[in-house]
Amino acid sequence: MSITRSRNLPTEGQLKRLQHLLVLMPESPGEELWHQLPHGDVLAALAWRRPAGAKSPLKTHFPAAGRAAATVGFMAETDDVFATQTGVRKIAAEVLKDDPETLGIVALGWDPETCLRLQSTAISALLLGAFRMPTERSKSDPPPRLRRLRIFAPAAGLNPKRLLAEADGNNLARWLSALPPNRLDASGYRQAATDLARREGWKVRFLDEKSLARKGAGAFLAVSQGNATRDAGILHIRYRPAKVSGRPPLALVGKGICFDTGGNNLKPFKSMLNMHEDMQGSAVALGTLLSLSRLEYEHPVDCWLAVTENRIGPSAYKSRDVVTAVNGTSIEVIHTDAEGRMALADTLALACAEQPAMVLDYATLTGTCVSALSSRYSGIFSNRTDLYPLLEGVGRDSGERVWGFPMDKDFDEPIQSKVADVAQCSPDSEGDHILAARFLSRFVDAQIPWVHMDLAAGHSKSGLGLVPTAVTGFGVRFSVSVLLDHDLPGTAGEASKT
Repeated sequence: MSITRSRNLPTEGQLKRLQHLLVLMPESPGEELWHQLPHGDVLAALAWRRPAGAKSPLKTHFPAAGRAAATVGFMAETDDVFATQTGVRKIAAEVLKDDPETLGIVALGWDPETCLRLQSTAISALLLGAFRMPTERSKSDPPPRLRRLRIFAPAAGLNPKRLLAEADGNNLARWLSALPPNRLDASGYRQAATDLARREGWKVRFLDEKSLARKGAGAFLAVSQGNATRDAGILHIRYRPAKVSGRPPLALVGKGICFDTGGNNLKPFKSMLNMHEDMQGSAVALGTLLSLSRLEYEHPVDCWLAVTENRIGPSAYKSRDVVTAVNGTSIEVIHTDAEGRMALADTLALACAEQPAMVLDYATLTGTCVSALSSRYSGIFSNRTDLYPLLEGVGRDSGERVWGFPMDKDFDEPIQSKVADVAQCSPDSEGDHILAARFLSRFVDAQIPWVHMDLAAGHSKSGLGLVPTAVTGFGVRFSVSVLLDHDLPGTAGEASKT
């Protein structure tokens, strides 16, 4: 995608080189605003004829050579980033119905800060909306033609490079999560990640089941032992900046359950239907790595993906099994559908053994987090709860909203075991998202700052914020903002420049 900038508002001649112009204006624009646009009198007349209270954008064609189409979206003045993203995403969807190849963007009638937000939001919404998700239809629609965006009168601080990188990361996460499970099984995932690493210049190693057995990774292997094939394992992908950094690497860790039947505690049909998406945590980790790499992030990053299925069969693990994780912690299995925390336990322990500066992990881990927050927010948990105000602020500012949950030690009581160091979960579901985080904290070095994201917002039926699809890729945009815009342990604290 090419994104160019023109210093001034569009002229009649520039309109002839566009197929579509998107204009974002206040809900009640004054006459003087319309006069700043070519054929503004025509647009104003059409706008005034609209029914009072009309919410949909104005769509028409300019009476000029080339017949460029125009979509005018009327936006309410608000500081609510999520509301702005939702409104712009719906306007962008109307633009994309015309399938333009070249598109201009104008934000007119706003203060500089709002203009920057609207221009950035429009670019992001169009990049995500024009992305083609996986399809296996024999007669599918042609891919969107959008190839060139032109920003007129760009606001100071507009950063197309970052917006493109964030979109690339989110699109990768959504694409992987939407692939059918017979396409993205453990072998297919390993191949896709290896191919991507080769293109991006990353180093890859794969810890297969034999390697994990030698390391004593009994928690991960308990989940994978019921699979029909021996292709599960942990992918370790390394990004290193061109200029050597003095910091230890950041660790991104993701749950990559390619399909989850629930195991011996089998899921019912509706609960199992979309379980090919249970690897979204790993896809978000990989998408975040891609965004950082495209932005030439100045510090090293290690990405750890726990890739397996959770199947049912004669060799599948079962309730009351006791296994030992790679850090020596013994675990009593309670419910085989709590497999995500088992796979993550060994993966987090292996990541921490490398002494990273910070650990961020992502997982579609618990239904109770969805019950607590709906699919509009995701939950965060940390061994540094003083970070919650900052992280929640990042969520509001990025449009990927998060809420911090308690991590008090008394939440360990429901996961005490009489036969092992810890129970995998409680037989009761009360507060399971908190219990899962407390369980995972046992596999994280307490000296290493750690943030766990339970992706309640990984699937949202009608789209979410900027994202038009049910699979949201939630977490990439949030993570890029955390790592580039804020001075957290192990992060740059500096935004990437254009």
